[in-house]
Amino acid sequence: MKDLQITSDPAVEQVFDQYPVHVRPKMEGLRILVRETAREMEGVGQLEETLRWGEPSFITKKGSTLRMDWKAKQPDRYALYFKCTSKLVPSFRMAYQDIFTFEGTRAIVFQLDDKVPKEELKQCIRAALAYHKVKHLPLLGLGL
Repeated sequence: MKDLQITSDPAVEQVFDQYPVHVRPKMEGLRILVRETAREMEGVGQLEETLRWGEPSFITKKGSTLRMDWKAKQPDRYALYFKCTSKLVPSFRMAYQDIFTFEGTRAIVFQLDDKVPKEELKQCIRAALAYHKVKHLPLLGLGL
């Protein structure tokens, strides 16, 4: 694993602490997966964990903001959000249409009882964290 400097806004921890007890492990699992993926990548170096729109978010120098959240108005699901004007979700949809559920051009959505397909999700996370380096590649270089 690569050296990765993670800076985390303390407000992020407060958001995680406020998730219901049955949701928190799912959200923590996504958080761990993002951090783990960033550590495995060449050239990331720094990962900023902050809040955007009140949601835990991850920012890298050459990437697109990656957000995650669970919302009480849709209590049986949680999601990983991407910039809706990017090529990210449309590319993920083409590559993984039989694996993930999508919300428009902005999210990969999970049901609380879903088993998360980690390797495929890591590919999506890699593409987001390195978006400005891969946006010109077919299917963002998802390696299919």
